Amino acid sequence: MSEPMRVLVADDEPLARRRVLRLLREHDDEVDVVAVCESGTQAVEAIRETRPDLVFLDVQMPELDGFEVLEQLGGELPAVIFVTAHDRYALRAFEVHALDYLLKPFDAERFHRALEHGRARVENRSGEAGNRLAALIDQLARDRGADPAAAVPAAPARRYLDWVMVKVRGKVEFLRTADIDWIEAEGNYVRLHAGKKRYLVREKIGTLEERLDPDRFLRVHRSAMVQLDRVAELHPMAAGDGILLLRDGTEVRLSRGFRRRLLERVPEYA
Repeated sequence: MSEPMRVLVADDEPLARRRVLRLLREHDDEVDVVAVCESGTQAVEAIRETRPDLVFLDVQMPELDGFEVLEQLGGELPAVIFVTAHDRYALRAFEVHALDYLLKPFDAERFHRALEHGRARVENRSGEAGNRLAALIDQLARDRGADPAAAVPAAPARRYLDWVMVKVRGKVEFLRTADIDWIEAEGNYVRLHAGKKRYLVREKIGTLEERLDPDRFLRVHRSAMVQLDRVAELHPMAAGDGILLLRDGTEVRLSRGFRRRLLERVPEYA
C-alpha cells in the first residue's frame, strides 16, 4: 500500500488497548491509528466516520458486542481481526469463515502475524472477506433467532459448551467439558480440574455456569461447580453445609445456600 493502512482499535479493557497500540507503534511507517474506542457504540460511530481499512475488534464490549457492531454497520465492512479472552462457540465460526482472531493473552509474534494477514486482505481488496463477514453475521443472527417471522417451535435450541480452549505453555489446547471434574473460582478466573490436570482460564464462574449444560454441571458453592456424575458421596456438616466426595477422592465444599439445588436433583432425598 502506498498510503499507511488506517487502523481502528476497539476494546473496553485499558490494558488490552494499550498493548495493541504499543504493538502497532512498531509499524508506525505502515499504520495510521485513526480511532481508539472503549465500547461497541463508539466503535460503530468511529468506523462510520473514519472508514478504517482494518479494525481490531473486541468480541465482548459494553452496549454492543463485536458481532452487534458488525450488524449495525451493515453494507461494506472493513477487514476485521477479532480479539477475545473467551473461548466461545463463535471461535469456530471465525475459523469456518476464515477470519483472523487474537486470543488473549496473545504474544507479539501472533499479533504481527494477524496484522500481516489483515494487511494482505486490505491490499488484495477482494470482496471475499466482506462476503465471509456477511455470512458470519447472517449465521449469528440465525443462531440468535433474530428472524421475527420465525415460529416459536423453530427457534434454535440453546447451545452449551462441548469444549473450552485453554492455554498451555504458549499453545492452545482443546479441553472437552465432559472431561472436567469440577471447577474452582479464583477471582476473575476459574481453575478447571480434569483428572490430574489443572487449567486456569480467564472467566468468571457465574458466566461459565451459564454456558455449561445444567443437566451435567451444578453450582455447589459460590466458588465451586461440579460435574454431577463425578459425585460419589455427600457428607453433611453443621448449619446445613456439607462436603461432596468426588469419585477420585477430591473433597468439594457444599454450602447451605446451594444444598437445596443438589437435593432437588435426587428427589427421593429432598
